Amino acid sequence: MSYSAAMRARLSDIAQQAEVSEATVSRVLNDRPGVATETRQAVLTALDVLGYERPARLRKRSAGLVGLVVPELDNPIFPAFAQVIESTLAQSGFTPVLCTQTAGGVTEDEYVEMLLDRQVSGIAFVSGLHADTAANHDRYRALIARPLPVVMINGYVPGIGAPFVSCDDREAAELAVAHLVALGHRRIGLITGPDRFVPVQRKVAGWRSAMTRLAGVAQSDLAELAELSLFGVEGGEAAAGRLLDRGVTGVVCGSDLMALGAVRAARQRGLSVPGDLSVVGYDDSPLMAFTEPPLTTMRQPVTSMAVAAVRALVDEINGHGAPHSEYLFRPELVVRGSTAVAPANGRGSARHRPGSSALAVSA
Repeated sequence: MSYSAAMRARLSDIAQQAEVSEATVSRVLNDRPGVATETRQAVLTALDVLGYERPARLRKRSAGLVGLVVPELDNPIFPAFAQVIESTLAQSGFTPVLCTQTAGGVTEDEYVEMLLDRQVSGIAFVSGLHADTAANHDRYRALIARPLPVVMINGYVPGIGAPFVSCDDREAAELAVAHLVALGHRRIGLITGPDRFVPVQRKVAGWRSAMTRLAGVAQSDLAELAELSLFGVEGGEAAAGRLLDRGVTGVVCGSDLMALGAVRAARQRGLSVPGDLSVVGYDDSPLMAFTEPPLTTMRQPVTSMAVAAVRALVDEINGHGAPHSEYLFRPELVVRGSTAVAPANGRGSARHRPGSSALAVSA
């Protein structure tokens, strides 16, 4: 079949699929005026359905691919970040490539290699190895030296020439302690993750400062009130069990999931939240407002942080050079139903009983 005959056959197929004339298909393929928007879309859809490649001038123009590397999506705060970052990138003309890490799965470095193979314009890292003080951060120096624009969210490495965007973890812990102190609590525990992570170190520093300044607890007495555990519900539950044995009436948690674990530990002992134990989470991830009672938590300003990170990355990509410093965003205390006035005579004044409020968390 000659080239012209093949072209006519293709036009015929497309016209039949789109239910328009061959002349209309020709006008669309040559990007000529005089075709209604819905008709033009019908022809393009027919092209896609039949497996024909769109002419270059009709393809959706993209400023390039941008990698987005996030931890596992089990913690709802990470999908929240990913959603805002992806939509903001798309509005800026970039196509996001989501890379999700899971335990035992593809590593951050392996994802980076895949993204480099796809010639991405830049990479955004959320709570990655840049937050781990035990990690080798030369991997980021090598990326920047390529040069490849990067932006890092929730973690900080001194001496790395890139924009960093973080929630102020130190202030978050201080605000959480201040809230519980105002309710009469003094034995206030801290539950958070391993101390090699920058956000954890900052939360610990804020908690210690507020406990000595606001709760009047001696530095020497703080060690027994802090429990560093594994991130997640199970880690929070185990840590809370140990703190309950030490008579705490309130706990400040490093994530909402850890806070749910603390609630579960209290309920399994027949204690009421917040009657016997007040619990403060961190993140204000989706659905925390709909638990029973709803969770008091420190809200990360996810939208503001994500938009700022994307703008900094796009500036870097466009050669405008965003400032290579850390942008700290203020957390917000969201008071709901998991905190209350401290028990009058220590824990035990409002033992869990039928009908008393306790946060419903599946065992």
